[in-house]
Amino acid sequence: MQITYGADKTGLLCGYRFENGAPGVPVDLAEAAAWLRSDTPKGVADFVWLHFNLSDAAAEACIRKHLDAVPEFFEALHAGSRSTRIEDAHDTLIAVVNDVAFEFAFDPAEIASLWLNVGPHMALSARSHPLRSIDRMRDAVKHGKPLASSVAFLNQLLMEQGDVLVHIVRETTVQVDAIEDKFLVGRLHNRRADLGKLRRVLVRLQRLLAPEPGALFRLLRLPPPWISEHDLEAVRQATEEFSLTIRNMSELKERIKLLQEEIAAQVSEQTNQSVFTLTVVTMLALPINIVAGLLGMNVGGIPLADHQHGFFVVVAIIVVFTALAGLYVYRKK
Repeated sequence: MQITYGADKTGLLCGYRFENGAPGVPVDLAEAAAWLRSDTPKGVADFVWLHFNLSDAAAEACIRKHLDAVPEFFEALHAGSRSTRIEDAHDTLIAVVNDVAFEFAFDPAEIASLWLNVGPHMALSARSHPLRSIDRMRDAVKHGKPLASSVAFLNQLLMEQGDVLVHIVRETTVQVDAIEDKFLVGRLHNRRADLGKLRRVLVRLQRLLAPEPGALFRLLRLPPPWISEHDLEAVRQATEEFSLTIRNMSELKERIKLLQEEIAAQVSEQTNQSVFTLTVVTMLALPINIVAGLLGMNVGGIPLADHQHGFFVVVAIIVVFTALAGLYVYRKK
């Protein structure tokens, strides 16, 4: 049976059953629920993965009705905090994972949450907006990628998330390099806003994702009893790689901050130079303005009013005072 993306009226985006390490077999919600409740012996690593769209009003009600999700999962759905966390609730892993939108365009608003309920035989994921990591994983499973266990599903999701972050860091680095090159040759134009946008994206990603390695390390210290040592080692390796990506993101954010400070210093220097030039022009024009103001008074007794060469005398006086003012400014500079 072929399950098409987003076609299920229950809010199910996709469902797969994994048995004996083979590629996933598409299932709908009724088939998955029947398999979970059946008395048929299941392998230690056999599980179903169900991925729901929470923007569908029927999704949460169907999860409550047909699936054995722990109460902490629904509490996480309605919690105000969206920071990344992974907890052990009654030997079931409850996770809130933050990811970027599928059509990510370096906008801080394009970061949303994915909720997970992972047990021995069921991996349940739910999101409100299309997210890149989980959709990449869905596409890989659709094309035959096997998952050895429900923890392997979680580990693969973390690896996909890490790959997405690495791609974001690389794309950001390319953009920062281009802005820095233009800054060095003096052709920066209006790129300060682009730097601010990139920095806001990195700050929000770091704030949301920074708790994830710590949560995973706490989980590794006290894991549920049904998680195998092999799966724990895979999660440990994914956690270390994810921590390295977070550090690279932090370093890139600091680089952007320093570049912003250099640009601000350059703009401040240019502004000071412009103010100084304006001051010099004003100072040089001061003798002209004073003399013109005095001689423009419509009163008697204006000097040189009847002198044959009065105009040239006044011009000479103005030139002398202007030259003296220019010499004074030159020496002060």
